[in-house]
Amino acid sequence: MSDVIIEVTNVHKIYRMGKTEVHALRGVSVSIRRGEFVAIMGPSGSGKSTFMNIVGCLDTPTRGSYKLDGIEVAKLNDNQLAEIRNRKIGFVFQTFNLLARTTALENVELPMLYSNARNRRQMAIRALEIVGLGERLHHKPNELSGGQQQRVAIARALVNDPPILFGDEPTGNLDSRTSEEIMAIFQRLHREGKTVVLVTHEPDIAEHAERIIRFRDGKVVADEPVLNRRIAEVELERLGGPLEEEDTELLSETT
Repeated sequence: MSDVIIEVTNVHKIYRMGKTEVHALRGVSVSIRRGEFVAIMGPSGSGKSTFMNIVGCLDTPTRGSYKLDGIEVAKLNDNQLAEIRNRKIGFVFQTFNLLARTTALENVELPMLYSNARNRRQMAIRALEIVGLGERLHHKPNELSGGQQQRVAIARALVNDPPILFGDEPTGNLDSRTSEEIMAIFQRLHREGKTVVLVTHEPDIAEHAERIIRFRDGKVVADEPVLNRRIAEVELERLGGPLEEEDTELLSETT
């Protein structure tokens, strides 16, 4: 098994708007090792969101190579891409993207509808316990705080136990205290072996990562380790433990 889980080589992305070409990415090459925690930064229009969409298999390069866990993504068909997004990737977005009329438990169950898991409820409860919402299973989004809604979104991203978690401005709508709680969860998941890639415009959030990659004008202009890494100073003893081996075996037996 290769140590590199995300390998982007000379990737260009061009959007065509009528007769105008917009070069969102200009020859980007990035490697991310298995188990790294990486922050992606850059001003608006720098290409960081386009990069995230490509490595998250939500978009494809105009040219260049993207290998996810050794697999050339461009060679995959739609069904294979959907399978990779469901099993290898968990996404957490700034706006939570929860279904308003469904409970936290039902929101977390959604990714498993595609895997035909018979134990969806048990796995969803476990994921919510991991993020400290074991007592909020039947609350709808409008009955939860912003931080709790983001925890539901993290539980949903975790429920299929993917090796990679992507966060697109996951603290953008949260106050500083709640942001620290969310970063404590990401740091803990990273310690437990997840590869975490986080887009953020906030330097203090980026400093929770091990490495910061900076974009400008569609290019990588800096790729540096975080020398004075911030450790989220939040008590998370109320959170449940990580997914146990029997939990993931339970899911794999039913897929």
